[in-house]
Amino acid sequence: MTTNSFSFITAKCILYQFLLLIFVLQSTNSQAQIKMITPPYLKKGDTIAIVATARKNVDDNLKPTIDLLHKWGLEVVIGSTIGLDLNQLAGTDEQRATDFQHQMDNPNIKAIWCARGGYGTVRMIDLLDFTKFKQSPKWIVGFSDVTVLHNHLNTMGYKSIHGTMPVSIERTAPESIETLRIALFGEQLSYKIEPFAMNRFGNASGELVGGNLSILYSLFGSKSAIDCTDKILFIEDLDEYLYHIDRMMMNLKRNGCLESIKGIIVGGMTKMKDNDIPWGKNALEIVEDVTKKYNIPVLYNFPAGHVHDNRALIMGNTVSMEVNASGSTVVFEAH
Repeated sequence: MTTNSFSFITAKCILYQFLLLIFVLQSTNSQAQIKMITPPYLKKGDTIAIVATARKNVDDNLKPTIDLLHKWGLEVVIGSTIGLDLNQLAGTDEQRATDFQHQMDNPNIKAIWCARGGYGTVRMIDLLDFTKFKQSPKWIVGFSDVTVLHNHLNTMGYKSIHGTMPVSIERTAPESIETLRIALFGEQLSYKIEPFAMNRFGNASGELVGGNLSILYSLFGSKSAIDCTDKILFIEDLDEYLYHIDRMMMNLKRNGCLESIKGIIVGGMTKMKDNDIPWGKNALEIVEDVTKKYNIPVLYNFPAGHVHDNRALIMGNTVSMEVNASGSTVVFEAH
């Protein structure tokens, strides 16, 4: 082989590698910047379905929620899973999936509100067919275990609402309930948060993703895992050992999520537990410790999660966050 021939082959190899790199970067960027679809906002006369995707709801406790929705001018359908009782779950995985599927496929249902959390949504997620949902999207509402649905919908390019649940209406702050109405009916959603000593100052804008930290942790590596690139990450949790919080935050760090996000919003870290030998940091200090190397704003003590004042968040929506000494703001871009 001549020197010229060898140089030509080498140049071609370098060119192909360069083109491949450009393709990968463009693909990664397009995944991170996917245009999120906003389901139609509700209007008076629309119908919302209440279903159970996880823990059973056998108590007669939905009247306050039904009255609230009627006050908003909405009609209510109670799903077939309400009242089912299979140990901890609201029926079998197939029964919960069938009920959810029916509400997704019914064109008269404009939103699906999950009755409660617990555990079990991940057991039915792969039984669902989103074909008709993609043709006619609708709002999926809830938090905690419903993070499975929020993340799965996010990977498909659809927004959803992280908010209080039907079984909690009587125990939820009026301000929280009002923010859910604002989100569902498409009014401007924004928050001004009091200063908090641990906050890391800065500004950021990006798509809001996340939810319950334990659920996020469990979904990484699956087809329901979110892409963190250029996103604002929201996290909250309940009733976890402190070392579990550290383990889950280290997972976010090691899988590259924290490297690629623009900012963090930390909601309620409620009823945390410790071992006989203390971990040495509370939940917020653990988050601070794991994220301190990243030059991003971090807003602590945001009123969302397993707390009395559980404000609504539109997951997948672009938000702008500003964190400074006088307070913080989170503003949802209008669509």
